[in-house]
Amino acid sequence: MTWGTELWDQFENLDKHTQWGIDFLERYSKFVKERLEIEQTYAKQLRNLVKKYCPKRSKDDEPRFSSCVSFYSILNELNDYAGQREVVAEEMGHKVYGELMRYSQDLKSERKQHLQEGRKAQQYLDQCWKQMDNSKKKFERECKEAEKSQMNYDRLDNDINATKSEVEKAKSQLYLRTHSADESKNEYAAQLQNFNGEQWKHFNVAIPQIFKNLQDMDERRTVKLGETYRSFADVERRVVPIIAKCLEGMVTAAKAVDQRKDSAIVVESFKSGFEPPGDYPFEDYSQNLSRTGSDNTISTPKNEVGVKPDPKHSISKTAKNKLWLFGKKPKAPSLEDFSHLPPEQRRKRLQARIDELSKELQKEVDQRDALNKMKDVYEKNPQMGDPQSLQPKISETMCNMEKLRSEIHKNESWLSEVEGKVSTRGDRRPSSDVNHHAPHGRESPEGSYTDVPNQEHRSPPHQPDPRQAHQPDEFDDEFDDDDPLPVIGHCKALYSFDGQNEGTLLMKENEVLYIIEEDKGDGWTRARKQSGEEGYVPTSYVEITMEKNSKGAVTYI
Repeated sequence: MTWGTELWDQFENLDKHTQWGIDFLERYSKFVKERLEIEQTYAKQLRNLVKKYCPKRSKDDEPRFSSCVSFYSILNELNDYAGQREVVAEEMGHKVYGELMRYSQDLKSERKQHLQEGRKAQQYLDQCWKQMDNSKKKFERECKEAEKSQMNYDRLDNDINATKSEVEKAKSQLYLRTHSADESKNEYAAQLQNFNGEQWKHFNVAIPQIFKNLQDMDERRTVKLGETYRSFADVERRVVPIIAKCLEGMVTAAKAVDQRKDSAIVVESFKSGFEPPGDYPFEDYSQNLSRTGSDNTISTPKNEVGVKPDPKHSISKTAKNKLWLFGKKPKAPSLEDFSHLPPEQRRKRLQARIDELSKELQKEVDQRDALNKMKDVYEKNPQMGDPQSLQPKISETMCNMEKLRSEIHKNESWLSEVEGKVSTRGDRRPSSDVNHHAPHGRESPEGSYTDVPNQEHRSPPHQPDPRQAHQPDEFDDEFDDDDPLPVIGHCKALYSFDGQNEGTLLMKENEVLYIIEEDKGDGWTRARKQSGEEGYVPTSYVEITMEKNSKGAVTYI
Protein backbone atom coordinates (compact mmCIF):
# COMPACT_ATOMS: atom_id res chain seq x y z
CA MET A 1 0.00 0.00 0.00
CA THR A 2 1.59 3.18 -1.25
CA TRP A 3 0.78 6.80 -0.68
CA GLY A 4 1.07 7.60 -4.40
CA THR A 5 -1.94 5.50 -5.39
CA GLU A 6 -4.01 5.57 -2.21
CA LEU A 7 -3.46 9.19 -1.25
CA TRP A 8 -3.10 10.84 -4.70
CA ASP A 9 -5.34 13.72 -3.65
CA GLN A 10 -4.01 14.20 -0.06
CA PHE A 11 -1.02 16.40 -0.74
CA GLU A 12 -1.84 18.90 2.02
CA ASN A 13 -2.46 16.17 4.62
CA LEU A 14 0.80 14.46 3.72
CA ASP A 15 2.52 17.81 4.09
CA LYS A 16 1.14 18.12 7.62
CA HIS A 17 1.93 14.48 8.50
CA THR A 18 5.58 14.66 7.45
CA GLN A 19 5.96 17.90 9.41
CA TRP A 20 4.47 16.19 12.48
CA GLY A 21 6.94 13.31 12.04
CA ILE A 22 9.91 15.69 12.10
CA ASP A 23 8.46 17.54 15.09
CA PHE A 24 8.12 14.24 16.95
CA LEU A 25 11.73 13.34 16.11
CA GLU A 26 12.92 16.66 17.49
CA ARG A 27 10.78 16.17 20.58
CA TYR A 28 12.43 12.83 21.24
CA SER A 29 15.81 14.49 20.68
CA LYS A 30 14.94 17.03 23.33
CA PHE A 31 13.97 14.20 25.67
CA VAL A 32 17.36 12.51 25.14
CA LYS A 33 19.13 15.83 25.74
CA GLU A 34 17.34 16.37 29.03
CA ARG A 35 18.08 12.78 30.02
CA LEU A 36 21.81 13.11 29.38
CA GLU A 37 21.82 16.42 31.28
CA ILE A 38 20.29 14.56 34.21
CA GLU A 39 23.05 11.94 33.92
CA GLN A 40 25.70 14.65 33.82
CA THR A 41 24.23 16.42 36.83
CA TYR A 42 23.92 13.11 38.69
CA ALA A 43 27.52 12.17 37.94
CA LYS A 44 28.73 15.64 38.98
CA GLN A 45 26.81 15.47 42.24
CA LEU A 46 28.19 12.00 42.95
CA ARG A 47 31.75 13.20 42.35
CA ASN A 48 31.20 16.22 44.59
CA LEU A 49 29.79 13.90 47.25
CA VAL A 50 32.85 11.65 47.03
CA LYS A 51 35.16 14.66 47.15
CA LYS A 52 33.31 16.02 50.18
CA TYR A 53 33.65 12.82 52.21
CA CYS A 54 37.10 11.84 50.95
CA PRO A 55 39.16 15.03 51.47
CA LYS A 56 42.86 15.32 50.87
CA ARG A 57 44.85 14.03 53.79
CA SER A 58 48.48 13.62 54.69
CA LYS A 59 50.28 10.32 54.89
CA ASP A 60 49.97 10.27 58.66
CA ASP A 61 46.21 10.68 58.40
CA GLU A 62 45.70 7.65 56.18
CA PRO A 63 42.85 5.54 57.57
CA ARG A 64 43.84 2.30 59.23
CA PHE A 65 40.55 1.05 60.65
CA SER A 66 38.89 -1.51 58.44
CA SER A 67 35.61 0.36 58.64
CA CYS A 68 37.32 3.55 57.40
CA VAL A 69 39.28 1.72 54.71
CA SER A 70 36.08 0.04 53.53
CA PHE A 71 34.24 3.35 53.50
CA TYR A 72 36.95 4.97 51.38
CA SER A 73 36.88 1.92 49.09
CA ILE A 74 33.14 2.42 48.72
CA LEU A 75 33.78 6.08 47.90
CA ASN A 76 36.28 5.02 45.22
CA GLU A 77 33.76 2.59 43.76
CA LEU A 78 31.11 5.30 43.86
CA ASN A 79 33.51 7.61 42.03
CA ASP A 80 33.94 4.93 39.36
CA TYR A 81 30.17 4.57 39.26
CA ALA A 82 29.89 8.31 38.65
CA GLY A 83 32.39 7.90 35.83
CA GLN A 84 30.10 5.32 34.23
CA ARG A 85 27.18 7.73 34.48
CA GLU A 86 29.35 10.24 32.65
CA VAL A 87 30.04 7.60 29.99
CA VAL A 88 26.28 7.08 29.63
CA ALA A 89 25.75 10.81 29.19
CA GLU A 90 28.60 11.07 26.69
CA GLU A 91 27.38 8.09 24.66
CA MET A 92 23.81 9.42 24.67
CA GLY A 93 25.02 12.80 23.51
CA HIS A 94 27.16 11.35 20.73
CA LYS A 95 25.29 8.28 19.51
CA VAL A 96 21.69 9.28 20.19
CA TYR A 97 21.15 13.01 20.56
CA GLY A 98 23.81 14.08 18.07
CA GLU A 99 22.67 11.49 15.54
CA LEU A 100 19.04 12.52 15.91
CA MET A 101 19.83 16.19 15.40
CA ARG A 102 21.85 15.48 12.25
CA TYR A 103 19.13 13.19 10.92
CA SER A 104 16.47 15.77 11.69
CA GLN A 105 18.27 18.35 9.56
CA ASP A 106 18.58 15.84 6.72
CA LEU A 107 14.87 15.03 6.96
CA LYS A 108 13.94 18.68 6.81
CA SER A 109 16.02 19.20 3.68
CA GLU A 110 14.66 16.08 2.00
CA ARG A 111 11.04 16.89 2.88
CA LYS A 112 11.44 20.42 1.59
CA GLN A 113 12.81 19.08 -1.71
CA HIS A 114 9.96 16.58 -2.20
CA LEU A 115 7.29 19.13 -1.37
CA GLN A 116 8.85 21.64 -3.77
CA GLU A 117 8.73 19.01 -6.51
CA GLY A 118 5.07 18.30 -5.71
CA ARG A 119 4.19 22.01 -5.78
CA LYS A 120 6.05 22.50 -9.05
CA ALA A 121 4.11 19.62 -10.61
CA GLN A 122 0.85 21.07 -9.32
CA GLN A 123 1.78 24.52 -10.64
CA TYR A 124 2.61 23.07 -14.07
CA LEU A 125 -0.74 21.23 -14.17
CA ASP A 126 -2.53 24.41 -13.15
CA GLN A 127 -0.74 26.26 -15.92
CA CYS A 128 -1.84 23.67 -18.48
CA TRP A 129 -5.38 23.92 -17.20
CA LYS A 130 -5.35 27.70 -17.51
CA GLN A 131 -4.09 27.48 -21.11
CA MET A 132 -6.80 24.99 -21.93
CA ASP A 133 -9.41 27.10 -20.16
CA ASN A 134 -8.32 30.24 -22.03
CA SER A 135 -8.52 28.43 -25.40
CA LYS A 136 -11.95 27.16 -24.43
CA LYS A 137 -13.20 30.62 -23.55
CA LYS A 138 -11.73 32.03 -26.79
CA PHE A 139 -13.45 29.31 -28.76
CA GLU A 140 -16.69 30.18 -26.99
CA ARG A 141 -16.33 33.87 -27.82
CA GLU A 142 -15.45 33.20 -31.43
CA CYS A 143 -18.49 30.96 -31.81
CA LYS A 144 -20.79 33.64 -30.39
CA GLU A 145 -19.30 36.25 -32.72
CA ALA A 146 -19.74 33.90 -35.64
CA GLU A 147 -23.38 33.37 -34.65
CA LYS A 148 -23.94 37.14 -34.59
CA SER A 149 -22.30 37.50 -38.00
CA GLN A 150 -24.55 34.72 -39.33
CA MET A 151 -27.66 36.39 -37.96
CA ASN A 152 -26.55 39.79 -39.41
CA TYR A 153 -25.88 38.29 -42.81
CA ASP A 154 -29.21 36.48 -42.85
CA ARG A 155 -31.05 39.67 -41.93
CA LEU A 156 -29.36 41.76 -44.65
CA ASP A 157 -29.73 39.02 -47.24
CA ASN A 158 -33.50 38.91 -46.64
CA ASP A 159 -33.83 42.70 -46.45
CA ILE A 160 -34.87 44.07 -49.93
CA ASN A 161 -33.80 47.50 -48.91
CA ALA A 162 -30.21 46.40 -48.14
CA THR A 163 -27.61 47.28 -50.69
CA LYS A 164 -25.41 44.70 -52.30
CA SER A 165 -22.33 46.17 -50.73
CA GLU A 166 -23.87 45.79 -47.30
CA VAL A 167 -24.71 42.18 -48.03
CA GLU A 168 -21.23 41.47 -49.32
CA LYS A 169 -19.68 43.09 -46.28
CA ALA A 170 -21.85 41.00 -43.96
CA LYS A 171 -20.96 37.89 -45.88
CA SER A 172 -17.23 38.68 -45.66
CA GLN A 173 -17.57 39.34 -41.92
CA LEU A 174 -19.37 36.03 -41.50
CA TYR A 175 -16.60 34.22 -43.29
CA LEU A 176 -13.92 35.78 -41.07
CA ARG A 177 -15.81 34.98 -37.88
CA THR A 178 -16.46 31.43 -38.95
CA HIS A 179 -12.76 30.95 -39.80
CA SER A 180 -11.72 32.37 -36.43
CA ALA A 181 -14.17 30.07 -34.67
CA ASP A 182 -12.70 27.09 -36.49
CA GLU A 183 -9.16 28.09 -35.49
CA SER A 184 -10.23 28.59 -31.85
CA LYS A 185 -11.89 25.21 -31.92
CA ASN A 186 -8.73 23.55 -33.16
CA GLU A 187 -6.63 25.40 -30.56
CA TYR A 188 -9.06 24.46 -27.79
CA ALA A 189 -8.97 20.83 -28.87
CA ALA A 190 -5.17 20.85 -28.84
CA GLN A 191 -4.97 22.48 -25.43
CA LEU A 192 -7.56 20.10 -24.05
CA GLN A 193 -5.63 17.11 -25.34
CA ASN A 194 -2.41 18.50 -23.89
CA PHE A 195 -4.02 19.17 -20.51
CA ASN A 196 -5.49 15.72 -20.31
CA GLY A 197 -2.08 14.23 -21.07
CA GLU A 198 -0.33 16.34 -18.46
CA GLN A 199 -3.03 15.59 -15.89
CA TRP A 200 -2.60 11.89 -16.48
CA LYS A 201 1.12 12.21 -16.05
CA HIS A 202 0.61 14.30 -12.91
CA PHE A 203 -1.68 11.88 -11.13
CA ASN A 204 -0.18 8.67 -12.46
CA VAL A 205 3.55 9.42 -12.61
CA ALA A 206 4.74 12.62 -10.90
CA ILE A 207 2.56 12.69 -7.79
CA PRO A 208 2.90 8.94 -7.04
CA GLN A 209 6.67 9.25 -7.28
CA ILE A 210 6.76 12.31 -5.05
CA PHE A 211 4.43 10.71 -2.53
CA LYS A 212 6.46 7.51 -2.65
CA ASN A 213 9.58 9.54 -1.80
CA LEU A 214 7.73 11.15 1.11
CA GLN A 215 6.57 7.71 2.26
CA ASP A 216 10.12 6.34 2.11
CA MET A 217 11.37 9.36 4.06
CA ASP A 218 8.71 8.91 6.73
CA GLU A 219 9.40 5.19 7.03
CA ARG A 220 13.12 5.83 7.37
CA ARG A 221 12.33 8.34 10.10
CA THR A 222 10.33 5.67 11.90
CA VAL A 223 13.15 3.14 11.52
CA LYS A 224 15.66 5.70 12.80
CA LEU A 225 13.57 6.30 15.87
CA GLY A 226 13.50 2.57 16.57
CA GLU A 227 17.28 2.39 16.17
CA THR A 228 17.82 5.32 18.54
CA TYR A 229 15.47 3.71 21.05
CA ARG A 230 17.68 0.64 20.93
CA SER A 231 20.86 2.70 21.10
CA PHE A 232 19.43 4.51 24.09
CA ALA A 233 19.02 1.18 25.87
CA ASP A 234 22.36 -0.21 24.63
CA VAL A 235 24.24 2.75 26.08
CA GLU A 236 22.83 1.89 29.48
CA ARG A 237 23.33 -1.82 29.01
CA ARG A 238 27.02 -1.51 28.07
CA VAL A 239 27.90 0.06 31.42
CA VAL A 240 25.87 -2.43 33.44
CA PRO A 241 28.79 -4.94 33.81
CA ILE A 242 31.13 -2.19 35.02
CA ILE A 243 28.49 -0.82 37.37
CA ALA A 244 27.96 -4.37 38.63
CA LYS A 245 31.69 -4.58 39.37
CA CYS A 246 31.48 -1.29 41.26
CA LEU A 247 28.63 -2.67 43.33
CA GLU A 248 30.56 -5.91 43.88
CA GLY A 249 33.50 -3.83 45.07
CA MET A 250 31.21 -2.10 47.56
CA VAL A 251 30.00 -5.47 48.81
CA THR A 252 33.59 -6.69 49.09
CA ALA A 253 34.51 -3.56 51.03
CA ALA A 254 31.58 -4.18 53.35
CA LYS A 255 32.75 -7.75 53.97
CA ALA A 256 36.27 -6.49 54.74
CA VAL A 257 35.07 -4.70 57.87
CA ASP A 258 36.71 -6.52 60.79
CA GLN A 259 35.78 -5.41 64.27
CA ARG A 260 38.61 -7.39 65.89
CA LYS A 261 41.19 -5.81 63.64
CA ASP A 262 39.83 -2.34 64.43
CA SER A 263 39.97 -3.10 68.13
CA ALA A 264 43.58 -4.21 67.77
CA ILE A 265 44.39 -0.97 65.91
CA VAL A 266 42.85 1.02 68.76
CA VAL A 267 45.14 -0.80 71.17
CA GLU A 268 48.15 -0.21 68.93
CA SER A 269 47.29 3.47 68.46
CA PHE A 270 46.67 4.42 72.07
CA LYS A 271 48.72 1.93 74.08
CA SER A 272 50.94 3.97 76.39
CA GLY A 273 53.22 1.20 77.60
CA PHE A 274 52.73 2.20 81.22
CA GLU A 275 52.00 -0.28 83.96
CA PRO A 276 48.82 0.18 86.00
CA PRO A 277 49.51 1.88 89.34
CA GLY A 278 50.04 -0.42 92.28
CA ASP A 279 48.28 -0.44 95.62
CA TYR A 280 49.02 2.45 97.95
CA PRO A 281 50.30 1.27 101.35
CA PHE A 282 48.79 2.30 104.67
CA GLU A 283 50.73 5.19 106.21
CA ASP A 284 50.54 5.11 109.99
CA TYR A 285 51.13 8.52 111.55
CA SER A 286 50.20 7.32 115.10
CA GLN A 287 53.41 5.44 115.82
CA ASN A 288 54.72 8.14 118.16
CA LEU A 289 51.52 8.15 120.26
CA SER A 290 51.58 6.28 123.60
CA ARG A 291 48.99 3.53 123.90
CA THR A 292 47.74 1.34 126.72
CA GLY A 293 46.42 -2.13 126.46
CA SER A 294 42.90 -0.87 127.10
CA ASP A 295 42.99 1.64 124.27
CA ASN A 296 40.38 0.83 121.70
CA THR A 297 42.67 1.86 118.90
CA ILE A 298 43.88 -0.03 115.94
CA SER A 299 47.29 -1.41 116.74
CA THR A 300 50.04 -1.17 114.23
CA PRO A 301 51.15 -4.53 112.85
CA LYS A 302 54.53 -5.54 114.10
CA ASN A 303 55.95 -5.94 110.70
CA GLU A 304 55.08 -2.33 109.91
CA VAL A 305 56.68 -0.76 112.96
CA GLY A 306 59.59 1.42 111.94
CA VAL A 307 58.97 0.86 108.25
CA LYS A 308 59.07 4.06 106.29
CA PRO A 309 56.34 4.54 103.73
CA ASP A 310 57.30 3.93 100.18
CA PRO A 311 57.95 7.32 98.60
CA LYS A 312 56.50 6.01 95.35
CA HIS A 313 53.18 5.26 96.94
CA SER A 314 52.92 8.44 99.01
CA ILE A 315 49.77 10.24 98.01
CA SER A 316 50.45 13.84 97.17
CA LYS A 317 48.85 16.56 95.15
CA THR A 318 51.24 15.86 92.33
CA ALA A 319 50.42 12.15 92.33
CA LYS A 320 46.72 12.87 92.36
CA ASN A 321 47.13 15.13 89.38
CA LYS A 322 48.96 12.37 87.55
CA LEU A 323 46.11 9.89 87.83
CA TRP A 324 44.15 10.83 84.68
CA LEU A 325 42.93 7.35 83.81
CA PHE A 326 39.27 8.43 83.71
CA GLY A 327 39.85 12.14 83.56
CA LYS A 328 41.07 14.54 80.91
CA LYS A 329 44.65 13.90 79.86
CA PRO A 330 46.83 16.93 80.60
CA LYS A 331 48.29 18.68 77.61
CA ALA A 332 52.04 18.50 77.13
CA PRO A 333 54.16 20.56 74.76
CA SER A 334 55.26 18.83 71.56
CA LEU A 335 58.92 17.98 71.92
CA GLU A 336 61.45 17.00 69.31
CA ASP A 337 62.13 13.66 71.00
CA PHE A 338 58.38 13.00 71.49
CA SER A 339 58.97 12.68 75.21
CA HIS A 340 55.53 14.20 75.73
CA LEU A 341 54.05 10.96 74.37
CA PRO A 342 53.59 7.64 76.15
CA PRO A 343 56.47 5.18 75.62
CA GLU A 344 54.73 2.97 73.07
CA GLN A 345 53.52 5.90 70.98
CA ARG A 346 56.87 7.59 71.33
CA ARG A 347 58.65 4.46 70.11
CA LYS A 348 56.45 4.30 67.00
CA ARG A 349 56.94 7.95 66.18
CA LEU A 350 60.70 7.72 66.61
CA GLN A 351 60.89 4.57 64.51
CA ALA A 352 58.88 6.24 61.73
CA ARG A 353 61.18 9.26 61.82
CA ILE A 354 64.27 7.04 61.71
CA ASP A 355 62.89 5.19 58.68
CA GLU A 356 62.19 8.47 56.93
CA LEU A 357 65.65 9.84 57.71
CA SER A 358 67.22 6.58 56.54
CA LYS A 359 65.47 6.91 53.19
CA GLU A 360 66.72 10.46 52.84
CA LEU A 361 70.21 9.35 53.77
CA GLN A 362 70.12 6.60 51.16
CA LYS A 363 69.13 9.18 48.54
CA GLU A 364 72.07 11.35 49.52
CA VAL A 365 74.39 8.33 49.40
CA ASP A 366 73.17 7.44 45.93
CA GLN A 367 73.65 11.03 44.82
CA ARG A 368 77.17 11.08 46.26
CA ASP A 369 78.06 7.84 44.46
CA ALA A 370 76.66 9.21 41.20
CA LEU A 371 78.65 12.43 41.58
CA ASN A 372 81.82 10.48 42.34
CA LYS A 373 81.33 8.32 39.25
CA MET A 374 80.77 11.43 37.16
CA LYS A 375 83.89 12.97 38.67
CA ASP A 376 85.91 9.85 37.74
CA VAL A 377 84.59 10.06 34.19
CA TYR A 378 85.56 13.76 33.98
CA GLU A 379 89.02 12.97 35.32
CA LYS A 380 89.51 10.25 32.72
CA ASN A 381 87.94 12.33 29.95
CA PRO A 382 88.67 16.04 30.64
CA GLN A 383 86.89 17.06 27.43
CA MET A 384 83.57 15.98 28.97
CA GLY A 385 83.80 18.41 31.89
CA ASP A 386 85.75 19.85 34.79
CA PRO A 387 86.00 17.45 37.76
CA GLN A 388 86.44 20.35 40.19
CA SER A 389 83.04 21.74 39.19
CA LEU A 390 81.43 18.78 40.95
CA GLN A 391 83.31 19.25 44.20
CA PRO A 392 80.92 21.84 45.73
CA LYS A 393 77.99 19.54 45.07
CA ILE A 394 79.85 16.57 46.50
CA SER A 395 80.76 18.60 49.61
CA GLU A 396 77.16 19.70 50.01
CA THR A 397 76.00 16.09 49.70
CA MET A 398 78.55 14.94 52.27
CA CYS A 399 77.41 17.70 54.62
CA ASN A 400 73.79 16.60 54.20
CA MET A 401 74.81 12.99 54.88
CA GLU A 402 76.54 14.01 58.10
CA LYS A 403 73.50 15.97 59.22
CA LEU A 404 71.23 13.05 58.47
CA ARG A 405 73.51 10.61 60.24
CA SER A 406 73.57 12.91 63.24
CA GLU A 407 69.78 13.11 63.23
CA ILE A 408 69.49 9.35 62.87
CA HIS A 409 71.95 8.78 65.71
CA LYS A 410 70.07 11.23 67.92
CA ASN A 411 66.73 9.58 67.19
CA GLU A 412 68.23 6.10 67.62
CA SER A 413 69.47 7.22 71.03
CA TRP A 414 65.98 8.32 71.99
CA LEU A 415 64.55 5.09 70.56
CA SER A 416 67.04 3.01 72.49
CA GLU A 417 66.10 4.90 75.62
CA VAL A 418 62.44 4.10 75.10
CA GLU A 419 63.06 0.47 74.25
CA GLY A 420 65.37 0.15 77.22
CA LYS A 421 62.80 1.60 79.56
CA VAL A 422 60.05 -0.58 78.18
CA SER A 423 62.11 -3.75 78.56
CA THR A 424 63.36 -2.70 82.02
CA ARG A 425 59.85 -1.89 83.15
CA GLY A 426 58.74 -5.34 82.01
CA ASP A 427 61.54 -6.95 84.04
CA ARG A 428 60.76 -4.92 87.15
CA ARG A 429 57.02 -5.41 87.19
CA PRO A 430 56.98 -7.67 90.31
CA SER A 431 58.85 -4.99 92.25
CA SER A 432 57.03 -2.19 94.00
CA ASP A 433 59.71 0.30 92.96
CA VAL A 434 58.82 0.47 89.29
CA ASN A 435 60.81 3.16 87.46
CA HIS A 436 61.57 4.76 90.77
CA HIS A 437 64.45 6.80 89.38
CA ALA A 438 62.91 8.06 86.15
CA PRO A 439 64.57 11.35 85.20
CA HIS A 440 62.63 14.59 84.98
CA GLY A 441 60.97 15.41 81.69
CA ARG A 442 60.21 11.73 81.03
CA GLU A 443 57.28 9.48 81.64
CA SER A 444 56.35 8.33 85.13
CA PRO A 445 54.72 4.98 85.85
CA GLU A 446 51.44 6.74 86.61
CA GLY A 447 51.33 8.15 83.08
CA SER A 448 51.98 11.82 83.89
CA TYR A 449 54.33 14.13 82.03
CA THR A 450 56.46 16.96 83.23
CA ASP A 451 56.53 20.34 81.61
CA VAL A 452 60.30 20.32 81.07
CA PRO A 453 60.74 20.63 77.26
CA ASN A 454 64.29 19.28 77.12
CA GLN A 455 66.98 17.63 79.17
CA GLU A 456 68.88 20.77 80.15
CA HIS A 457 68.74 22.49 83.54
CA ARG A 458 67.36 19.55 85.48
CA SER A 459 68.25 18.25 88.89
CA PRO A 460 69.87 14.83 89.30
CA PRO A 461 67.38 12.01 89.64
CA HIS A 462 67.04 9.97 92.78
CA GLN A 463 69.95 7.57 93.24
CA PRO A 464 69.22 3.87 93.59
CA ASP A 465 70.25 2.28 96.86
CA PRO A 466 73.59 0.54 96.24
CA ARG A 467 72.85 -1.83 99.14
CA GLN A 468 69.91 -3.20 97.17
CA ALA A 469 71.92 -3.46 94.00
CA HIS A 470 74.70 -5.97 93.42
CA GLN A 471 75.57 -7.98 96.53
CA PRO A 472 79.21 -8.94 97.01
CA ASP A 473 78.52 -12.58 96.30
CA GLU A 474 77.08 -11.55 92.95
CA PHE A 475 79.87 -9.44 91.50
CA ASP A 476 82.98 -9.65 93.66
CA ASP A 477 84.29 -12.41 91.46
CA GLU A 478 83.78 -10.21 88.43
CA PHE A 479 85.98 -7.48 89.85
CA ASP A 480 88.65 -10.00 90.81
CA ASP A 481 88.69 -11.54 87.34
CA ASP A 482 92.08 -11.18 85.70
CA ASP A 483 90.58 -10.67 82.21
CA PRO A 484 88.85 -7.27 81.92
CA LEU A 485 85.35 -7.23 80.52
CA PRO A 486 85.03 -6.05 76.90
CA VAL A 487 83.70 -2.58 76.18
CA ILE A 488 80.13 -2.76 74.84
CA GLY A 489 79.44 0.99 74.62
CA HIS A 490 80.18 4.36 76.12
CA CYS A 491 78.30 6.90 78.20
CA LYS A 492 78.38 10.57 79.04
CA ALA A 493 77.76 11.74 82.61
CA LEU A 494 74.75 14.03 82.83
CA TYR A 495 75.39 14.80 86.51
CA SER A 496 78.23 14.46 88.97
CA PHE A 497 78.26 11.36 91.21
CA ASP A 498 80.42 11.10 94.35
CA GLY A 499 80.78 7.29 94.31
CA GLN A 500 81.22 7.05 98.10
CA ASN A 501 79.60 3.61 98.46
CA GLU A 502 81.56 0.45 97.94
CA GLY A 503 81.60 -0.74 94.33
CA THR A 504 80.49 2.59 92.90
CA LEU A 505 82.51 4.82 90.62
CA LEU A 506 83.17 8.53 91.02
CA MET A 507 82.35 10.60 87.94
CA LYS A 508 82.05 14.24 87.00
CA GLU A 509 79.47 15.91 84.80
CA ASN A 510 80.14 15.47 81.03
CA GLU A 511 82.80 12.84 81.76
CA VAL A 512 82.92 10.03 79.19
CA LEU A 513 83.10 6.43 80.45
CA TYR A 514 83.20 3.01 78.86
CA ILE A 515 80.26 0.63 79.39
CA ILE A 516 81.28 -2.94 80.23
CA GLU A 517 77.98 -4.23 81.68
CA GLU A 518 74.38 -3.14 81.07
CA ASP A 519 71.79 -2.24 83.65
CA LYS A 520 70.21 -5.50 84.85
CA GLY A 521 67.10 -3.85 86.12
CA ASP A 522 68.37 -2.47 89.45
CA GLY A 523 69.21 1.04 88.18
CA TRP A 524 73.02 0.53 88.05
CA THR A 525 75.32 0.32 85.05
CA ARG A 526 78.89 -0.98 85.25
CA ALA A 527 81.42 1.40 83.69
CA ARG A 528 85.17 1.85 83.31
CA LYS A 529 87.19 5.05 83.26
CA GLN A 530 89.94 5.66 80.76
CA SER A 531 92.36 5.14 83.63
CA GLY A 532 91.06 1.59 84.00
CA GLU A 533 89.08 2.14 87.21
CA GLU A 534 85.79 0.25 87.19
CA GLY A 535 82.57 0.52 89.19
CA TYR A 536 78.83 1.06 89.09
CA VAL A 537 77.12 4.36 88.27
CA PRO A 538 73.40 5.24 88.38
CA THR A 539 71.87 4.51 84.99
CA SER A 540 69.69 7.60 85.21
CA TYR A 541 72.81 9.80 85.64
CA VAL A 542 74.34 8.94 82.26
CA GLU A 543 73.53 9.02 78.59
CA ILE A 544 74.46 5.59 77.26
CA THR A 545 75.23 4.67 73.67
CA MET A 546 75.78 0.99 73.00
CA GLU A 547 78.03 -0.21 70.23
CA LYS A 548 76.10 -1.24 67.11
CA ASN A 549 77.88 -4.57 66.89
CA SER A 550 77.04 -5.43 70.48
CA LYS A 551 74.04 -7.56 71.23
CA GLY A 552 70.97 -5.62 72.22
CA ALA A 553 72.52 -2.25 71.41
CA VAL A 554 70.31 0.49 72.81
CA THR A 555 70.64 4.06 74.06
CA TYR A 556 69.59 5.21 77.54
CA ILE A 557 69.24 8.72 78.81
